[in-house]
Amino acid sequence: MNRKKIIETLRPYGNIILFFATMLAANWFWKLTVHGDEDTVDAMVTWLGIDVSALFDWMTYHAANWAYWVVGLFRDTVSMPSKNVIAFMSGTSVTVIWGCSGIKQAFIWTCVMLTARGSWKHKTWFIPMGWILCDLLNIVRIAAIAMITEFHPELFELFHTWIFKYGFYTIMFLIWAVFVICFSKRQRV
Repeated sequence: MNRKKIIETLRPYGNIILFFATMLAANWFWKLTVHGDEDTVDAMVTWLGIDVSALFDWMTYHAANWAYWVVGLFRDTVSMPSKNVIAFMSGTSVTVIWGCSGIKQAFIWTCVMLTARGSWKHKTWFIPMGWILCDLLNIVRIAAIAMITEFHPELFELFHTWIFKYGFYTIMFLIWAVFVICFSKRQRV
């Protein structure tokens, strides 16, 4: 297959290819520039060598508090013994660390939207709307993981590392697809 044929074959999938290429590049950039100990509570987090721990701490505690509130709607067995630990009477608990703050997802969302085809007029409200949705998804994700692990702590890794992680990115893709479908083409009269 010659180069021209390949380009013509891939042309209808250009937006999707751009989405995944941007997502992978943003993730790669994040991993190269953001550093912190994932196993330590109140870890120092740096971006390009600059201490950004305060932002991560604030978002981590924000996510933990709201996730605790959501869990409390469904369980009266929950407590919050410290600012980022959701604990249950069963003896299980989950610790919300800086990597669960949702900042990475908001960063990836921003990168994906900045490279998406479409007018800046719509991006100026769609990007912040995506940040809010990322935050809400993250809170629901943490709450769901906490509730699942209350009685099934052995399922933590499955849901945390696999199901909810990729579910999060799938929902991000669907929200991006709404933007591309509804706002990336010129409206014809």
